[in-house]
Amino acid sequence: MTDSPPPADPQKGLAKAIGLLRRKAQLSQGALAEKAGLHASYLARVESGFEDPTWGDVRRVAEALGVSMEALSELAEEQQSDQEV
Repeated sequence: MTDSPPPADPQKGLAKAIGLLRRKAQLSQGALAEKAGLHASYLARVESGFEDPTWGDVRRVAEALGVSMEALSELAEEQQSDQEV
């Protein structure tokens, strides 16, 4: 695994929201990745803010977590706002 820099505009709020919801659902990154049909290392990079996910991947993660895209988006916005303060 290479240590490439994070995307130019990482979605830290989204990354943090996914991590919070995953832990609330008591899922490991591997288990969530499997439910979402994603590779575990890719999900780990998304959750750490090093990978900018596609909308399709965000939708699959939301479905795997049992939340709507709207709920995930709202939580991501809250988390992003918290980091900017």
